[in-house]
Amino acid sequence: MKLNAFVLFVSDITQSKKFYTDVIGLDIIYDFGNNITLSQNIALWKASEQHPIQQKLDTKSNVNKVELYFEEDNIEDCYQNLISAEVEIFQHLHEEPWGQRTFRFFDPDHHLIEVGEPLKVFVTNMLMKGMDHQQIHQKSGIPLEDIKEILKKE
Repeated sequence: MKLNAFVLFVSDITQSKKFYTDVIGLDIIYDFGNNITLSQNIALWKASEQHPIQQKLDTKSNVNKVELYFEEDNIEDCYQNLISAEVEIFQHLHEEPWGQRTFRFFDPDHHLIEVGEPLKVFVTNMLMKGMDHQQIHQKSGIPLEDIKEILKKE
């Protein structure tokens, strides 16, 4: 088996399509009305009341069992753009205990989305703050060999 896409069940396909294209910046690959495939292997489905998934699963609850995770080099601008778009923020921009900056927010159907700095960015940021390889390893848990390889590409 090969993973093809993550499917998000949505209550309003038009609103969700606008959110994921205009706010998140994904491209539409296929648009079949109630079934939309977006770039980065995300699909939006508006299941009808007669659809077996809608009948057998609780797709209307706001129980978040899955989080979509994106990475962004310029996390400050990304965060400010989402604030300007008035998305519902779950967790504001902050530094995680391992040194990576992240934030989390909800889409219109309350799916949880996280944006974090890529590994290279947050390791480089720690180096620029004056941390040596050993300190970066202790804070992040990243093996020393990997830190050296990441920073060698800098």
